[in-house]
Amino acid sequence: MPPSRPEAAIEALLFSSDQPLPLTLICESLELSPDEVLDGLKALGEAYAAREAGIELREIAGGWLMVTTAEQSEWVGRLLRGKKRMRLSRAALETMAIIAYKQPVTKSEVESIRGVDSTGVLATLLERNLVTIRGRSKTMGRPLLYGTTQEFLDYFGLKDLTELPRPEELRALVAAREPEQLEMMELEVVSQVASDLAAAEAAGESDFVHHEVLPLDAEPAAEDEDLEETQTPAIPGRERE
Repeated sequence: MPPSRPEAAIEALLFSSDQPLPLTLICESLELSPDEVLDGLKALGEAYAAREAGIELREIAGGWLMVTTAEQSEWVGRLLRGKKRMRLSRAALETMAIIAYKQPVTKSEVESIRGVDSTGVLATLLERNLVTIRGRSKTMGRPLLYGTTQEFLDYFGLKDLTELPRPEELRALVAAREPEQLEMMELEVVSQVASDLAAAEAAGESDFVHHEVLPLDAEPAAEDEDLEETQTPAIPGRERE
């Protein structure tokens, strides 16, 4: 039986979750139609805005989530200062930024930009589910292709990859949406990588291939003797800095 007050029920579900709730999950939980849930979400968002509340609704990573408004970010930042959270090394941030802006991308392409072996750092990002293996490239050797995940979108507070900001927008976007997610040092790393990639592409210096993604079970090309690309990254922490 659907709730007698759908709007209140939707608000309760959102309040209880620390992850974006997909529309389908809300519909199933409350036995409501998509239109009814969307109407409830719209009404909630308008009510928060009308009373200038400290929270707002955002569509992030394929779902809906209650987040702090930009105007109240300073106070939330003070509260959460020093709170333990997931930390990524500079190498991991560089690699994640390259994958985000160039996906789908092979390990060798990542390494051509970083200039160092990225086996370990890729394993770390895979373990933390910030990147995933999308499939294999159709190029010689059938190398693995890497891309970002829903968790990546959640980490940066993005609805989908179309919202991936231009380098100059990155700092402002993250600071406004989820100021506690990234420290300034981390933003500098990601922004610099994104800027360098954009500059190389504008100068015609980028040699990235637009890959056709094949299923993971696609066989490597017999003529390619270098099989390192076709292997899953090894133990984290083995990359050269």
